[in-house]
Amino acid sequence: MHIAIASDHAGVDRKAEVMAALRAEGHVVDDLGTDSTAPVDYPDYAERLGLAVIEGRAERGVLICGSGVGASVAANKIPGIRASVCHDSYSAHQGVEHDNMNILVFGARVIGPELAKELARIFLAARFSGEARHVRRLAKVHAMEERYGMHLPVGSAARPS
Repeated sequence: MHIAIASDHAGVDRKAEVMAALRAEGHVVDDLGTDSTAPVDYPDYAERLGLAVIEGRAERGVLICGSGVGASVAANKIPGIRASVCHDSYSAHQGVEHDNMNILVFGARVIGPELAKELARIFLAARFSGEARHVRRLAKVHAMEERYGMHLPVGSAARPS
């Protein structure tokens, strides 16, 4: 599978470990940065990765920051991205099978290298079930993206002041 992987400075080491494991299994892995522990802003890398998935340059993505939370929030701002923090194997496969998750997110400060590699393997092996109830629910998610997209007024409670 062709995947893209990105991290902020907190996830650089974990990213290298996961990339090496996935390449060893035959996956094509595009490293979208960062390559240093010098502080960077996770939204920049979440956007870079999300666009690679949406534009079809990667089938799926793996995104890493300190906790996984900020990167997940940022990635989900891109319409069509379904990213989730997963720190357990059930969520990593169920997120794909039921929710057609296309970006796995985890926290380098939360899980160790072996679990990170295992979650990435599980995520990449999972397939969307296509069951009617899941298709119906994803259609509703898409409708929400269409309805609310980028239409939040400046100063709304959802935007930082």
